[in-house]
Amino acid sequence: MTSYTIPRPVSGDVVDLILADHRLFEELMRELRDSSSDREAARAAFAAVLVAHGEAEEQKVYPRLRRKEAIDAHEAEHGEEEHAEINRALLALLECAGTDTQKFDDAVEEMNEVLQHHLTEEELTILNPARDEVSDQDRADLGAAFLEIRGEHLDRGVTVDQVRELVQQAEKDGLLDDEE
Repeated sequence: MTSYTIPRPVSGDVVDLILADHRLFEELMRELRDSSSDREAARAAFAAVLVAHGEAEEQKVYPRLRRKEAIDAHEAEHGEEEHAEINRALLALLECAGTDTQKFDDAVEEMNEVLQHHLTEEELTILNPARDEVSDQDRADLGAAFLEIRGEHLDRGVTVDQVRELVQQAEKDGLLDDEE
């Protein structure tokens, strides 16, 4: 396989849509670990959907879930901090010159670590409350808003420079600690 199709649903429950992206991230991570796959294509698809997903969550999902009191300010901010860590790991992955080096493998391993932590935590502390405390109609409306922002970002695509800007902005906003 040399190219990866990113699903572009047109509607759905926001929880289901986010979970579908989480499974896509895991699938693309498997491709990034597989030396026989088209790692360059997997990296490009992974970067595009990861940035689109994170931006859509921060712009539409987290604020609306806070207003609905399904999550609190701490959970929303923690999600944003984890997105910043993921973007930092993504930048390291995108800055690798090739996909057949130890540096690339190390970047994939680091990405997988921060991503899996975030997916698990988000599914437990943000998506479960959204499932339990937000009406079906509100989740559908939120799904449409999520897909709109996600689609706009997918249409624009993502570059190393854009990811670098996201990381720099997160540093300015105090979302990243100085561990790396």
